[in-house]
Amino acid sequence: MSQTAPRIAPLEPPYAPDIAEQFDRIMRGAPPLVLFRVMAGNARAWEKFRAGSLLDRGPLSLREREIVIDRTCARTGCEYEWGVHIAAFAAAAKLTDEQVRATVRGAVTEACWSEAEQALIAVVDALHDRATLSDAEFAALSAHYDEAQIFEIILLCGFYHTVSYLANGLALPLEAKAARFPKA
Repeated sequence: MSQTAPRIAPLEPPYAPDIAEQFDRIMRGAPPLVLFRVMAGNARAWEKFRAGSLLDRGPLSLREREIVIDRTCARTGCEYEWGVHIAAFAAAAKLTDEQVRATVRGAVTEACWSEAEQALIAVVDALHDRATLSDAEFAALSAHYDEAQIFEIILLCGFYHTVSYLANGLALPLEAKAARFPKA
């Protein structure tokens, strides 16, 4: 994406006190992402986004969560959000360079993933491709994850499709410190 400015202008500082507080809570003191600044300019959209968000820890490990998010963003071609997550969480999630690359360019069966992680990636791919899971895909997922985790996995896929649609549709410029998709 060669565009340098989003299609809808982001908020600029100084922010209203309530918005500044929300940014601080989400970003933990770091400057807010362009995505958040654009969304916060529309009160209804920002409230719905935050209310439906899955920005809390939830029942998955950070690693499991990031695999789902990264693969979802990669499948939607959302370099913006993928790059933000890789830069912010890949090291903490103990994702190797090979695994980071595989979230974008790898098959479900890549040897760098455990059987449980392959089940996660298969679910992301199935939901992206068909918006459903086969009985076999659900059984493979159920062999490793409980019901609360399965709900979280499906919700994360849906939420990050929404995030990807927003970032791609609004042509958000890539964050300066974010990772870039690996070359082919």
